Amino acid sequence: MSETSTGEAAAAVASAAATGNWRRAGIAGAAIGVIAAGAAAGVAVERLTVSRSIRKKARLALDVSGPYGALRGAPGRALAEDGTRLYYEIDEVDPEAGAPRRRRLFGRRDPAPVTVVFSHGYCLNQDSWHFQRAALRGLVRTVHWDQRSHGRSARGAAQTGPDRTPVSIDDLGCDLRAVIEAAAPEGPLVLVGHSMGGMTMMALAGQFPELIRDRVVGVALVGTSSGRLREVDYGLPVAGVNAVRRVLPGVLRLLGSQSELVERGRRATADLFAGLIKRYSFSSKEVDPAVVRFAERMIESTPIDVVAEFYPAFDEHDKTADLTAFGDAPVLVLAGDRDLVTPSAHSEVIADLLPGAELVIVPDAGHLVMLEHPEAVTDRLADLLARVGAVPSAANVGPYGSTAQPGG
Repeated sequence: MSETSTGEAAAAVASAAATGNWRRAGIAGAAIGVIAAGAAAGVAVERLTVSRSIRKKARLALDVSGPYGALRGAPGRALAEDGTRLYYEIDEVDPEAGAPRRRRLFGRRDPAPVTVVFSHGYCLNQDSWHFQRAALRGLVRTVHWDQRSHGRSARGAAQTGPDRTPVSIDDLGCDLRAVIEAAAPEGPLVLVGHSMGGMTMMALAGQFPELIRDRVVGVALVGTSSGRLREVDYGLPVAGVNAVRRVLPGVLRLLGSQSELVERGRRATADLFAGLIKRYSFSSKEVDPAVVRFAERMIESTPIDVVAEFYPAFDEHDKTADLTAFGDAPVLVLAGDRDLVTPSAHSEVIADLLPGAELVIVPDAGHLVMLEHPEAVTDRLADLLARVGAVPSAANVGPYGSTAQPGG
């Protein structure tokens, strides 16, 4: 698709906004993404061959039957520095699931257990770790939280009102510390983050290195980047990338300023968004449709003004220097080999800066590798947890296999 076509789509958004036709602006905004992704042809064929009513019924059926995202734990809320209420859930250890209880001497207190804290990515929520949560449930104490303005957490307080300020990755690092203080105030920690969640962990390390030094015993960075995200081409030709980078920030600000009206247009173009989401989330052609739909629901639930609000933070993200704080802990660095959002080359850079890290590149995997190939992510994560003593080495973490069919 040519740079001219992308520019025309951007012009359509501006024209629609100028006339107050925000439904058309939403459609045009979706079209920019589809054009940029090169997915328009596939979506058009699907629309010609499958009626909209059938696709809607299929989505409803998947929503009803899909078990993904149904796991819940003990709820809690932490308070961020700016007053934002951050939602988290805790899954405690089941005494029957692990090793036999040790005899305790009179008057001696058992040490605090290892807590594994999961941080999710941009436009997702804590449920994106569904498979890993299911596999580890009862074996180790876990905390799953929703980043500000995502999932069940409140809208960022500093990002609302007349004095609102842009969100930054450093803000998210401070949020993670608030969650840790509320949900795991003592004991060793294993930090696990996907995409923006991994960046959040890097920001935590940069601002609170003493916390990393004193308490973090293991780190897992999944499909993430330490910086230079402006160089990512998203699988597009150079001309297309340049055009998208030029117009997308302005388009997102434009759409975010009239979020209610744009959301109506966004719902009307659900088929276009579905094609775009699948292309940038998964690589395998035969991913379980229920998993794809689950990812769609998470991404669709992120309001357009939140999408616009967080986007600029990634261009500014550079935490390369902060990675050294993780150098003394066992580190797992894992990515999909066909990730178009945070390419595996970025994980290789992280691993090079942490010489003791285990680097795993998962074949035929996209950005949501923990959903697409959960067995690979869970296996390596379980190994990390066993190495740091968080779970017994012989623990059965559950037979959670790939959602991609062989030969897909």
